[in-house]
Amino acid sequence: MQFNRCLEVVLIFIILTSVGFANGGQDYIHLGELNLENGDVIKECKIGYRTFGKVNQDSSNVILYPTWFGGTSEHIKNLIENGDIVDSTKYLIIAVDALGNGVSSSPSNSNLQPASQFPKFSIHDMVKTQYQLLNKLGFDHIFGIVGGSMGSFQAFEWLVTYSTFIEKAVPYVCTPKLTAPDKLWMKFQLEIVELGLENNCSEAQIQKILDIYSNMSGRTPQYFLENMPEDQFDQFYKKFSPRTDDRFTLENRASQIKAMLTHDITRNFNGSLKQAVDEIQAEIFMIVSETDHLVNPALSQKLVKISDAEIMVLENNCGHLGVGCALDTCTQAISDFLDQ
Repeated sequence: MQFNRCLEVVLIFIILTSVGFANGGQDYIHLGELNLENGDVIKECKIGYRTFGKVNQDSSNVILYPTWFGGTSEHIKNLIENGDIVDSTKYLIIAVDALGNGVSSSPSNSNLQPASQFPKFSIHDMVKTQYQLLNKLGFDHIFGIVGGSMGSFQAFEWLVTYSTFIEKAVPYVCTPKLTAPDKLWMKFQLEIVELGLENNCSEAQIQKILDIYSNMSGRTPQYFLENMPEDQFDQFYKKFSPRTDDRFTLENRASQIKAMLTHDITRNFNGSLKQAVDEIQAEIFMIVSETDHLVNPALSQKLVKISDAEIMVLENNCGHLGVGCALDTCTQAISDFLDQ
């Protein structure tokens, strides 16, 4: 049994160091039964992932990149192939599809647990699947983790759950635990989804409302004033047509919102941010947006004051999408931090 495990690790290492494999193709790891934080079980759990770059001889250049809310490893592939955020010529980047995104195990794609019976999972459970994935790939320690929005929630959870596993962390548009305004928009979206489903509303119409809300809240009013002339509004609004999404269905969206509502790295530390921070051993560099209406930066800024973490505060009017509006600056800052 031990021999088979060693052989599996060796074969995976050979694959990861070959040029042909690490090209961003969709792959899966099957984890069997996943025992969840709340005692439930996801049956036949599978996790999607993609790899970019090559691992070096001592495996000291591996970076984990979890997905954001509704995001996929394919979205991360688009970032990496454009040369943004993390350099795949220096690092082996492992982009992992989070539970509930429609690629990894989700209410929409489970054969044994359909949407109405799919278990409720947490941010901790997402991280647990990634830990098991990395173990199956032969890694018991990695260099770094980079994640934005819900990806940053997973990064923070990594730092307190597996505190010796990662050396450097880059959470962006992030918070170590939810604030009241964070919870408010999540609860609002969840109410829309659940009310719509309970009243047999068209999924396409519900998605339209959610699209409007996401666009309205993802940026700031000032951004729209500066970038959208009044005579272009009608054309802009027409793009919000009813639609369906076979991957990120309403049930999947609701499952990830419920997971995000569990995000709180202080929950096992008597509600103390200081105690949670004392558990962290990795170096941290955060990027937050002062105008973020979806993930409030206040607690990230507080974390800096009680730790050795570094922070970049964006002051543009792009809100939650502030990193995209300062991409070159952010990419360079992340590179500098990782290279230190």
